[in-house]
Amino acid sequence: MINERISKLRELMKEKDIFAYMIPSSDYHQSEYVGDFFKLRQYMSGFTGSAGTLIITQEEAGLWTDGRYFIQAEEELKNSEIKLFKMYEEGVLTIPEYLEKNMPKGSKFAFDGKVVSANLGRSLEEKLNKNNIKIIYEFDLVDKIYKNRPKLPTESAFLHDLSYCGESFSSKLKRVREKMKEMKATTYIITSLDDIGWLLNLRGKDVDFNPVVLSYLIVTLKDIFLFIDKDKINKD
Repeated sequence: MINERISKLRELMKEKDIFAYMIPSSDYHQSEYVGDFFKLRQYMSGFTGSAGTLIITQEEAGLWTDGRYFIQAEEELKNSEIKLFKMYEEGVLTIPEYLEKNMPKGSKFAFDGKVVSANLGRSLEEKLNKNNIKIIYEFDLVDKIYKNRPKLPTESAFLHDLSYCGESFSSKLKRVREKMKEMKATTYIITSLDDIGWLLNLRGKDVDFNPVVLSYLIVTLKDIFLFIDKDKINKD
């Protein structure tokens, strides 16, 4: 089943002249634990650990994960063509090093840029630009073959009672703005779901066992803007 999915992905890659495609574990917020909608690496590899990155080229496939998951990954990958790369082990190539070594000059590398950190993106650019490799940031190719992909969660967000959280939103906001002034900052962009939940005393059910709600927050010295699915906000 996994090899069949990889073959289908390679067909899409060929159509777009892509030599290598990357599927990380993260969501739009670089969370370690993600909702089912974002579990594309798990769908394409069969590996169920919370951390790992899958690289599929026209010639081979590899999964990078850390020491917490070596035994689990070996077991879950054994019936597929995917090779395990044990991160931080001596002699094991990093993803940028692997791509630099294995991608033909002038070829194309793609991923969904919404789920890749800026730091990783810059690292990839530094390694691959020297070989004239074009990086394409806007392709979610897995979505095209994942027919029954779970939907984004729709359950309502809710406020965490002050008796449990211990500090009001207004008090926290005041402290954040004081820190912003110390740092001579006028705008603070928050993408971490944990941090948004803490500051707003806002909770949700968008990730199993993590009471967070998918959202973004911008704090200025005068205003605060919450970007969230409007259907998650009820009149209460």
